[in-house]
Amino acid sequence: MAAVGAGGVNPFLSDSEESDPEETRAGGGGSSSSDPGGSAAPLRIPSSSSPPQQQQQLPPPQPPLQAEEPPRVPVDALAAQLLRDQFVLTALELHTELLESGRELPRLRDYFSNPGNFERQNGGGSGTPAPTPPASAAPGMLAVVGGSKEPGTGQLHRAGSISTLDSLDFARYSDDGNRETDERLAENEVPLQERRNYKSSPEIQEPIKPLEKRALNFLVNEFLLKNSYKLTSITFSDENDDQDFELWDDVGLNIPKPPDLLQLYRDFGNHQVTAKDVVHIAVGTEEDELEATTPILENIPMFGTPESIEQFVMIQKLEDQINALSSEKWSLLEQMRRLESEIAYLRSEKSAVPVTCDSVQSSLAQVPLTVPDDNGRYLDIDSSANDSKHGEIEEKNIFTDPQPRTPKEDNLTSLTIKEREKPPSCPPSNKAAMHFDKPNRKLSPAFHQALLSFCQMSAESRLGSEVSRIADSEKSVMLMLGRCLPHIVPNVLLAKREELIPLILCTACLHPEPKERDQLLHILFNLIKRPDDEQRQMILTGCVAFARHVGPTRVEAELLPQCWEQINHKYPERRLLVAESCGALAPYLPKEIRSSLVLSMLQQMLMEDKADLVREAVIKSLGIIMGYIDDPDKYQQGFELLLSALGDPSERVVGATHQVFLPAYAAWTTELGNLQSHLIPTLLSKIEKLLREGEHGLDEHKLHMYLSALQSLIPSLFALVLQNAPFTSKAKLQGEVPQIEVTRFPRPVSPLQDVATIIGSREQLSVLLQLYDYQLEHEGTTGWDTLLWVVNQLLPQLIEIVGKINVASTACVHEFSRFFWRLCRTFGKIFTNTKVKPQFQEILRLSEENIDATAGNGVLTKATVPIYATGVLTCYIQEEDRKLLIGFLEDVMTMLSLSHAPLDSLKASFVELGANPAYHELLLTVLWYGVVHTSALVRCTAARMFELLVKGVHETLVAQRVVPALITLSSDPEISVRIATIPAFGTIMETVTQRELLERVKMQLASFLEDPQYQDQHSLHTEIIKTFGRVGPNAEPRFRDEFVIPHLHKLALVNNQQSADSKRLDIATHLFEAYSALSCCFISEDLMVNHFLPGLRCLRNDMETLSPEHEVILSSMIKECEQKVENRSVQEPQGSMSIAASLVSEDTKTKFLNKMGQLTTSGAMLANVFQRKK
Repeated sequence: MAAVGAGGVNPFLSDSEESDPEETRAGGGGSSSSDPGGSAAPLRIPSSSSPPQQQQQLPPPQPPLQAEEPPRVPVDALAAQLLRDQFVLTALELHTELLESGRELPRLRDYFSNPGNFERQNGGGSGTPAPTPPASAAPGMLAVVGGSKEPGTGQLHRAGSISTLDSLDFARYSDDGNRETDERLAENEVPLQERRNYKSSPEIQEPIKPLEKRALNFLVNEFLLKNSYKLTSITFSDENDDQDFELWDDVGLNIPKPPDLLQLYRDFGNHQVTAKDVVHIAVGTEEDELEATTPILENIPMFGTPESIEQFVMIQKLEDQINALSSEKWSLLEQMRRLESEIAYLRSEKSAVPVTCDSVQSSLAQVPLTVPDDNGRYLDIDSSANDSKHGEIEEKNIFTDPQPRTPKEDNLTSLTIKEREKPPSCPPSNKAAMHFDKPNRKLSPAFHQALLSFCQMSAESRLGSEVSRIADSEKSVMLMLGRCLPHIVPNVLLAKREELIPLILCTACLHPEPKERDQLLHILFNLIKRPDDEQRQMILTGCVAFARHVGPTRVEAELLPQCWEQINHKYPERRLLVAESCGALAPYLPKEIRSSLVLSMLQQMLMEDKADLVREAVIKSLGIIMGYIDDPDKYQQGFELLLSALGDPSERVVGATHQVFLPAYAAWTTELGNLQSHLIPTLLSKIEKLLREGEHGLDEHKLHMYLSALQSLIPSLFALVLQNAPFTSKAKLQGEVPQIEVTRFPRPVSPLQDVATIIGSREQLSVLLQLYDYQLEHEGTTGWDTLLWVVNQLLPQLIEIVGKINVASTACVHEFSRFFWRLCRTFGKIFTNTKVKPQFQEILRLSEENIDATAGNGVLTKATVPIYATGVLTCYIQEEDRKLLIGFLEDVMTMLSLSHAPLDSLKASFVELGANPAYHELLLTVLWYGVVHTSALVRCTAARMFELLVKGVHETLVAQRVVPALITLSSDPEISVRIATIPAFGTIMETVTQRELLERVKMQLASFLEDPQYQDQHSLHTEIIKTFGRVGPNAEPRFRDEFVIPHLHKLALVNNQQSADSKRLDIATHLFEAYSALSCCFISEDLMVNHFLPGLRCLRNDMETLSPEHEVILSSMIKECEQKVENRSVQEPQGSMSIAASLVSEDTKTKFLNKMGQLTTSGAMLANVFQRKK
């Protein structure tokens, strides 16, 4: 059955990457594994000598057929025979099938449940395998792996034969890149015996200690809370009520709190585990091969100081040097031994020794001999044979498993190291120096060869050829890996292929053949069909390690072509890998290639790729390239790429531009001296051009794009000012450096926009800031060219641009406010007070003398006012700053009111400040100033400002501050002031929910409508009708039905009696707009018949003579409303039917509930009542 397993389904093969069937059959399938002679010398046949279709395994001699049917063998006897002859996998399959059929054999059950049958003894370092229960078994049990044989240690390897057809999941072998099913395969992919060994391990059965349990409880509870398993955490805490999960110290361990469970799980594979008696059944490598040659970060202690980490790295490097020198010494001694052996061998050739094993070997090595086998075919013999003693010695050499040692181990370990480092007396790579026991026989070489041909060894396949040749140098190992890896990779599970990356990279680094290296790197980039983030990071880490090892020339010649090939790959994950590789490899490429080929590749991907993730990675790689490029001719190309990236439709790409590309490009621009001479002026000129062309419609998206770029350049500009200041030479780190306030700078969007990162360190920045503030406050800006450019050129140009913005554009006002806020916060309070505010104040000229009652102050009506108020005056929040802001807003309100100027700039200021609740009290203070002002114009303006503020203010402030102020204004001597309060009252009715507050507002509006003194106030009626039309659809339905619609009806009736046509038309027009808005609301039938339709008919009477076009629309509205009323009246008889139906439904419901009350079944049975019959 082992032979059958060789041809079964191989779980390591995927559907899309099939290997040749000859590779699956490598090693032959039908051979016996009960040879007592151990492993014999391999029969080497070059794979090129025979085509693949002729590579077949020689069958063993067939026993003669019996003349009659043999007697039936008992199953127990068959099982005993299988175990005796070491057909372990066949016995395992037999055991499985007997279990499935319910006929378990005690012999097989006891054998496979005993872990001692599959363990290896490590004592004494002998490396010999532990004997298995059958005493007649061979010293090295042959482990069948997919049908091939190789010397084993009594361990079961994975095999297709242990899978039965009903246990196979064929869906798992797909190569569609979807690895959702991999998790459920984990248990099935671990062989049965390995699981049993693991479960029976003493480590698992050791009882947990109390402190260990408390520590694990703490970590588990922490994991549950972090991952939102709150209910589970509560239950867990209740079950462990003797422990406080808030404090680690409650655990009782005198150590710091360890990392969380997730970090411990991820870090588990980074530590070497001492070998136990139970070994992994798929491992057969020497542990010497696993010793690291370079220090790795994962082995550095986690809780050490920087000094201890440096010491650890230094010790690791020195140990690596010792290991390298020891290896070199061993290699030289081995080479010397080989040469001495060759000399001795050549001398021994001169003496003609009669038939010995050596003469047999030499003759066999020189004269190919063909011996016919049972099928009449011939084998070409290419190597000498080994006797059984050779097999035993070789087996011991193979399975000797020396442990990796450290200088801290005991004397016995040190002794082992010394013995291991001694030059071997029989180097394994020098076959000529090997001497084996020579039989005292007189057999001819041909007879020996024919005799050995019956050893079933595979040398006809590619794999057999590789197995028969043992590498004897580093070069030959690399050659062998280069030949084998292309055949190994397709047979590895997709989810585990990243495990091959170190092997592929080492081979690609050291392989002597360029063609093979290219093939290996091609395999690396095509290793995974659609690599995820973690897999791409692993590949990139390998590429960087490869680049560091081989240098820039080979990186350009070998790695970059792989990137270029996949630049247009159909899968975005592969293009993403290319984009990320360009950035990761930038430091290791020749500088000419960085600024030419790599830059062109990234530019092409930025312009052509449709995937946002790919373009985002391209932008980040472009930023890295900008940090390494040093060709000034590429500056303009970089600027064009910057504009393209800023205008990208994807927010991810634009975000990456601000985080990586723009700061890196700004750093290069600063080095070239172009920041103040080209980059910032060019962006400002583009903004000015947009404003000139946008008189009829401004492109706000482009304005945001350029202004956000300027905003991201502020840290680089400030760093340039500091680095070129007169005091820069004095900035030295001496003594204790004061800490920078946390709020000194705005929060940067990325570390590259942090001023401390640009300068070099927070300590250096702290020293420069001290000198900067002192220079501004005491010594001035004389000779400080970079700062003078900001003061004399940048600020005036920005203030001029601000004056051209449409004040009604809320988005533009907000963008420029944020820009000035970041500029002032970055350059500091002294700079803001002495350089920024004076320039704004000079332009605004806030004084009573500048009031012109006819024209007004033109600057106060522009966007300069809200941007100065919200972008400059709100930078700092000390009491004097708040007073300055309050005074500025009061002055603006006063001047705009007295000059009869538009209030748009003041409204924009209130809208921008009102978005932040921290300024609500301040704005109410400003408005109260207007409420008590002596001028009716100012009071009127204050009343209109309340309408803007009500929507964002909390109801408590509305009740305590707003409504009292409006009630005060509603009784103002000036009728214009009273009228100005109506929109604010309407907004309160629309937004507030407090019943008492609504009643107060309703009473005030009713007084406006019913008080006889307001009967002839045309402007008041117009304002009320407009307010009703605006707030009616959103107001409380009761307020709308009981107050708004009846009063609109009254106003329409009164308007029919109006003699002045102009006033009559004005009222009618506003009534038409109000009725149009209210027609979309639900109106009851009584209200429709008694108020809404009569009001519309009155309005139609006005429009018949004043505006015929409106009369047509009103007629259709009236007809539609009448139709609704008629439809409702027609449905009245049906209403009686609906009453009867409701009675029936009530009766049905009562019966159903009674039935439900009689049920005494469980909840599960109750749920079945509601299931639909199938």
